Amino acid sequence: MSVAVSRDQEFLQGIARIAVDAAAPNADEVDREARFPVESITALREAQALSAFVPSELGGGGVSFEAIAAACFELGRSCGASAMVFAMHQIQVATIVRHLEPDSWFEHYLRDIASEQRLIASVTSEVGTGGDMSRSIAAVEPVGEGRWQFEKQAPTVSYGAHADDLLTTLRRSPKAEPGDQVCVLTKRGQHELQQTGTWDPLGMRGTCSPGNVVRAELPLEQVLSTGFATVMNESMVPISHILWSHLWLGIATDAFDRARAFVRAAAKRKPGEPLPMAIRLSQLMSELSLLRAEVSSGLAAFVAASAGDRSELSQMSTILRFNNLKIAASEQAPRVCTGALGVCGIVGFKNDTPFSVGRHLRDTMSACLMVANERIHETNASLLLIAKEV
Repeated sequence: MSVAVSRDQEFLQGIARIAVDAAAPNADEVDREARFPVESITALREAQALSAFVPSELGGGGVSFEAIAAACFELGRSCGASAMVFAMHQIQVATIVRHLEPDSWFEHYLRDIASEQRLIASVTSEVGTGGDMSRSIAAVEPVGEGRWQFEKQAPTVSYGAHADDLLTTLRRSPKAEPGDQVCVLTKRGQHELQQTGTWDPLGMRGTCSPGNVVRAELPLEQVLSTGFATVMNESMVPISHILWSHLWLGIATDAFDRARAFVRAAAKRKPGEPLPMAIRLSQLMSELSLLRAEVSSGLAAFVAASAGDRSELSQMSTILRFNNLKIAASEQAPRVCTGALGVCGIVGFKNDTPFSVGRHLRDTMSACLMVANERIHETNASLLLIAKEV
């Protein structure tokens, strides 16, 4: 067994324990109270999981991207909010790792993540852009002696109040075009959050994502050198879609497992009798299999495209591929959860039974809003008009 495989297996064994011991027992309370899943994140910190994707030479776990995706799936089976916080943190980490310049400030920062288990949130959405992540209104601007500042109005900042650091997208300068963006990393103490809204949503309640005005002052070295247009196509967007789809698959899988447990319990009560819900369960398995195949295919495509110079990830056909992964997964996952509800009936509808799937359904319903599917369809429509191959 190779060192890399052994490292991945050890990491995933730890994630499985955290899912069972920390995430699952608190999932209902996290959802009911719309509170941050502190037990899960504390356990992830103790397991050094927040630095799992940081290269081992920088003090991190050095696990594969496939292992990170599998961890999102495993956590999703226990607590959607815990999985989402973990996934969004890893999106930021992977973005930095994949666009890292040797001996830069960001290299030292990755060492800090490994030693301090710092949690990163992102500030990519902005009031006034219509949900278009490829444009910014706020900009970084100089304030003298190599220091810069910014102020950004964000409609959501997932777990921002609980994060150590923020990765924010901004225009390169006050005179830059809306699409000329950079990524800026600020550590706690360099930024302040002014909450502008409440957080009482239908699902994913534990992500704690109210709107905020973000203000910060920082040295220039904390601006990632690679422009955001490249970062977005090569890393942030495809990685987001892949990790999100894995956790949605995890939620849907647990909903299916609950439906299966319900049917098996009914079969034990009435041995030998035909069970109409068993047929519905079989139909539901087909739905889940389609979701699983799409998610697995997307992961394989991303890993293959990342093996070389990554230029394929900026091609229109590849952008369409990962956009379609997000749309398909975000639509299929709630369908599976709805199907599980149909199998379980009233005991699935109630929140206090072993077969409850209400939280699963509500959490997956948020999927179509995380970068709105309508916005992605608009992008796809434009690309389809000019792409030579799809």
